[in-house]
Amino acid sequence: MPKLFELKYPEECKTMPECFWSAVDVWIKKPHVVNKRLCGVKETQSRHAAGEALSLVLGEDGDDDELPKDVLSFITTSAITRKHTLSYHVRTFIPKVNIYGTHQHKEVVIKDFDRQQVTFVPFEVDEKGKASLKKCNIYQIQLHLKNFKQWLLELHVLTADTGWHSDGVAYPRLSWLSSQLLPKLLRWSTECKSGDFTSTLSLLPVEKYSLMYQHLKDKYKAMVKVWPEVTDPEKFVYEDVAIATYLLVLWSEEQTERDLKMKQSFVDLGCGNGLLVHILVKEGHPGKGIDVRKRRIWDMYDSDTLLEEQAITPSESFLFPDTDWLIGNHSDELTPWIPVIAARSSYSCRYFVLPCCFFDFFGKYQRRHSQKSQYKEYIDFIADVSRVSGFDTQVDCLRIPSTKRVCLVGRSRSYQTSDEAQAEDRRARYIQSRMSEVEADPVSNSWGSGFHPREKVEVVRNCATLSHDFVDDVVLRVADALLALTVADGQSFSSEWNTGGSLSLGEVASLLRQGTLQQLKKECGGLQTLLKNNHQVFQVEGGRVHIRDWRDGRPPRAGAKRRPVAPGALKTRPCWFHSHHPQGCPLLAQHCTFAHGCDDLRPSTRPHKKSKSDVY
Repeated sequence: MPKLFELKYPEECKTMPECFWSAVDVWIKKPHVVNKRLCGVKETQSRHAAGEALSLVLGEDGDDDELPKDVLSFITTSAITRKHTLSYHVRTFIPKVNIYGTHQHKEVVIKDFDRQQVTFVPFEVDEKGKASLKKCNIYQIQLHLKNFKQWLLELHVLTADTGWHSDGVAYPRLSWLSSQLLPKLLRWSTECKSGDFTSTLSLLPVEKYSLMYQHLKDKYKAMVKVWPEVTDPEKFVYEDVAIATYLLVLWSEEQTERDLKMKQSFVDLGCGNGLLVHILVKEGHPGKGIDVRKRRIWDMYDSDTLLEEQAITPSESFLFPDTDWLIGNHSDELTPWIPVIAARSSYSCRYFVLPCCFFDFFGKYQRRHSQKSQYKEYIDFIADVSRVSGFDTQVDCLRIPSTKRVCLVGRSRSYQTSDEAQAEDRRARYIQSRMSEVEADPVSNSWGSGFHPREKVEVVRNCATLSHDFVDDVVLRVADALLALTVADGQSFSSEWNTGGSLSLGEVASLLRQGTLQQLKKECGGLQTLLKNNHQVFQVEGGRVHIRDWRDGRPPRAGAKRRPVAPGALKTRPCWFHSHHPQGCPLLAQHCTFAHGCDDLRPSTRPHKKSKSDVY
């Protein structure tokens, strides 16, 4: 008997069955979204026909070399008995780490639109091209209407648990399919909305990207151990490895398409830590990086990695006529200028930009469309700049450990070289149209007049430089308000330590004076950052503020792991609750991380924290 799992949709779900098929397509085309051991799949065939026609195509044409005979037999036997509308896809799995050697693991995906079911038929191909059906791992997902009110999502398997083979990559565990995949399909079906952006790596061959990424990751992973910056080494090293992989594969494809004899040259504007420049140079591409501020890690690179400390101002002085590609990787205030600089450098200059912070040509970007997310609106703005600059603009999503992973690529122009004068006039008028609120010299020869590069010494605006009196006043005011909430509810101090109530961030803001709020608005994150910085006193979760109770042993934020306190950090700061809470600290002095009085206070023995100016 087939094994069956069920999940129920909400009653009267009006989006079925269309959204069921949209969800299934995510699993078919982008299985890496759920199965993190996959880099993706390569779809090599797709056909659509009625059941009888499909059986004839598969069974009688004799030209379908990809499918082995036992797979053909299984599919045609299923198809010949029905006249339903069917389609089939053949997909090849691309694992993140190649555990299969020269073997290929594939799957025939058969959609039956009349029965609202999709069947997955796996098979393997060895190094000699011999294919074999993995009948023990055939499974089916079906949408079923129950009692005209409720939809069921069912998982059917052809064999019992004992016959199911699993390796977690091409062959997921049966329990994983039921506990992870089905709930994902259910959620995607009920949401039934397309994303703002395209799928990841849409401009590249995924298989080539996967192989290149593993090669570069192994080659440069040692950087994690010697990373001298204050930033998270794993995040920044592997993120730059992924960006380098993307560019190298993109450029490799371009070399083939254009029959280029030399590897492309590049300039990275706002190169930060310079690791991306280092990797690209080491992989054979001539280039350099420019940034307004030198980083400590620059001294670790050899002489081949060219990095210049210089403020970049958009003007005739910063054009690169001999450079193939301009790169803007989290280039902040330079981001909207990069397509313009590339267009004005030469007709053949291309660009790649990965936007992060939201900047216009002459300052912070101001939102105009509340219907879109701020990020989507900003990506659309950069795409518009690219279009006006004369590029055929492409948008893609990278696979990097960041929420800002949408890139824009300009590989070709939308006009002929003979139309350069008109194209330049269009660029100039567009830039001028966004200067209305900027004090700039209209007759200046610098087309970036009014642009202000960042300061060489970065100004710290994470509330860390606010005066102690200012911070103490805000903390005490907010804590008193939280504690008063339970007093108002009649909680007795004598029976239980007062943990206070909770307030939203908006309610907390209403407690503060206007001058205080204005000063906090100048800091990154404002009020929320200040409260989170004072995590000894407060816990901020889901937009609400609570008094922290150190007795419950919970991590500082949901899902985080509590790190052991370094011995050199114990008792180096006064306990706020011991001094300010009406009932004192809920912990005994010997159990509290913080000092209960001056006699309990110790000097810190931790190493001095590195300057924020070294941050990437």
